[in-house]
Amino acid sequence: MPTSAAKHALDALPMTPLLPADSEDSPLTQRLKLYLKPKDIAQIWAAYRYSAAAHEGQIRKSGEPYITHPVSVACILAELHLDTPTLIAALLHDVVEDTGVTKQDISEQFGKQVAELVDGLSKLDKIEFQSATQAQAENFRKMLLAMSQDVRVILVKLGDRLHNMQTLDVMGVEKRKRIARETLDIYAPIANRLGLNAIYQELEDLSFKYLYPMRYNVIAKAIKAARGNRKEVIVKILDAIKQRLQDMHIEAEVTGREKHLYGIYKKMTGKMVTFSQIYDIYGFRVIVKDMPTCYLALGALHGLYKPIPGKFKDYIAIPKANGYQSLHTTLFGPFGTPIEVQMRSREMHNIAEAGVAAHWLYKTTDAHLTALQQQTHQWLQRLIDIQNESADSLEFLEHFKVDLFPDEVYVFTPKGKIMALPKGATAVDFAYAVHTDIGNSCVAVKINQELAPLRTELHNGDHVEIITANNAKPNPAWLNYVMSGKARAHIRHYLKSMQSTESAHLGERMLNQALRALHADPASIDDARWQKLARDYAVKGKEEILTDIGLGKRLNVMVAHQLMALGEDPAERQGKHPNKPLGTITIRGSEGMAVQFAQCCRPIPGDPILGFLNKDKGLVIHTHDCPGMRKMRVDPDKWLDVEWDPDSKRLFKVNLKLTVANQRGMLAKIAAGIADAGSNIDNVSMEDPDDSAYSNMYFTVQVENRVHLADLIRRLRKIQDVVRINRVKGIGFEQRVQ
Repeated sequence: MPTSAAKHALDALPMTPLLPADSEDSPLTQRLKLYLKPKDIAQIWAAYRYSAAAHEGQIRKSGEPYITHPVSVACILAELHLDTPTLIAALLHDVVEDTGVTKQDISEQFGKQVAELVDGLSKLDKIEFQSATQAQAENFRKMLLAMSQDVRVILVKLGDRLHNMQTLDVMGVEKRKRIARETLDIYAPIANRLGLNAIYQELEDLSFKYLYPMRYNVIAKAIKAARGNRKEVIVKILDAIKQRLQDMHIEAEVTGREKHLYGIYKKMTGKMVTFSQIYDIYGFRVIVKDMPTCYLALGALHGLYKPIPGKFKDYIAIPKANGYQSLHTTLFGPFGTPIEVQMRSREMHNIAEAGVAAHWLYKTTDAHLTALQQQTHQWLQRLIDIQNESADSLEFLEHFKVDLFPDEVYVFTPKGKIMALPKGATAVDFAYAVHTDIGNSCVAVKINQELAPLRTELHNGDHVEIITANNAKPNPAWLNYVMSGKARAHIRHYLKSMQSTESAHLGERMLNQALRALHADPASIDDARWQKLARDYAVKGKEEILTDIGLGKRLNVMVAHQLMALGEDPAERQGKHPNKPLGTITIRGSEGMAVQFAQCCRPIPGDPILGFLNKDKGLVIHTHDCPGMRKMRVDPDKWLDVEWDPDSKRLFKVNLKLTVANQRGMLAKIAAGIADAGSNIDNVSMEDPDDSAYSNMYFTVQVENRVHLADLIRRLRKIQDVVRINRVKGIGFEQRVQ
């Protein structure tokens, strides 16, 4: 069995010059002899000598020779019995980044496989980034994509990070906190996701120590005190469990275990309780020979102490995503103390401690380990999908963090397959987990054979069936409630693609209007002018310029002038008058995300309108008398003349305020009147009733145009007890109907 991460960390202390790593008595050699052949050890020694020569003269912050760090990382990984190429990569993981050695040099000396592992671990120092955050995100992206090709990359990185955390005391306070936060947010969850339990817990505890040193010390002292106070009770429970299993003729190894410090802290903050209110800081583990015996042991212990209802979890039937399998139960112990017990087989225990590394550590052919490797491969493939759909490294890192969500829910597909999703996941997350096309076209869901909204949160054991439609597309509102990185990445990618396409079409129409106003034929602008303008703007080409116009990032009149100027000689250019009036842009209402209709005034066909170029939203349409326009009048260059297309057929939202008598059934009468007028109700709210004889109702309804709205208002005025109807513009109304 592997020792704990804390123990092998002590063993992995830096080598002294008198005891090099390739000596017979060094800690690294002693570990290697346990499972590697002499020829493999000789290769690792050669890598050590190569790394020591490359790092010659380099000193760590602690004052030790730099080579002590890669040797310590190799010791940590040798504890997991990782293969020879991985250990060589561990010894060489910093030579490309910190010395003059190249990837090609490593490939020639140690082979292509080692070179690829080292390359996946090397930072992108030679590329200039806009910020340190972007550089960090790009380094994560590179490493994680290398990990998707070979999981050993991240195993080396985790060993590297663990040793750095163990020697973090020499760093300044701010740097310690930054590295600890990064470890807690990224590396500890990755270790957990891969099932490396000992490394995961030590990374969390060390991060906790440097982020919140006072809280760490207080909890550590409390645990030490509780250990002494509860020692007699713990020994009594341990003896009782052993005796009960022996009486039932169940061979088992029974041990006690303490929760790690950060786990206790998370429970205290998550449940808003004090340390004294946490009774399960000490638990018990029962390891038996096989899976059926786990259930026999569970029955035996339920006969010894009464189980607490709702505190039983079967991770054997439904394993966690990282391969973890055990039975968990919480019992009423002596003196009313709740005690947590885990039951697992020896194979389950191996995987629970080493996760994907169990493949190398135990050389087992266990079927569940094979399934774990497949699950890990699928997770790594999801990373590639997320990368492909992410606009940049920062977005990729954001989605990746979401995907590391530790808690999960398990739901069933219509065919009975179990799917693991992040806790809090909705039907949309499930749809994207099944397939991207299912997610993009989902319109409704059946949960346990009952129709439900797509935003419905899923729970353990739910049967989920997605209903799709051919013409459906992702809704921007989904981003408010999806939890998985894959769903978020695909929705954003789709919306950005659609916005880009729609904005390019709108930008072309706006540019053509500007060109015609300057008496130029849009067809006369040849590719050479576009290419020259793209070079001047430092963009990829015509499509990007048109998209920027549609999004309001560039003024159409300026682009029109520049395109025309590129086709004239300087003498002609000086004789032109640049400030000619622009034409009017026609709004159809079907432009999609490229054209937004202002929420403050909700324009509808027939209203006099103006267009405002917003760099984030594209072209925003307001009515001439919009109350919110006063603030934007300071930037007159961004206002454009627009007009409605007379053939527009879509429905537009409009706000109405009705003053009505406080009579029973008024809402039903008004709703019926709106339906009779061929309109839909999008939102409705009412003032709280009081002693007054009249109250106000607020409706957001959908109409085709002003004529349709006038017909609707006439019908509503005919309803008895409707006193007044007003169309309302302004932000206050939006807040009122929420």
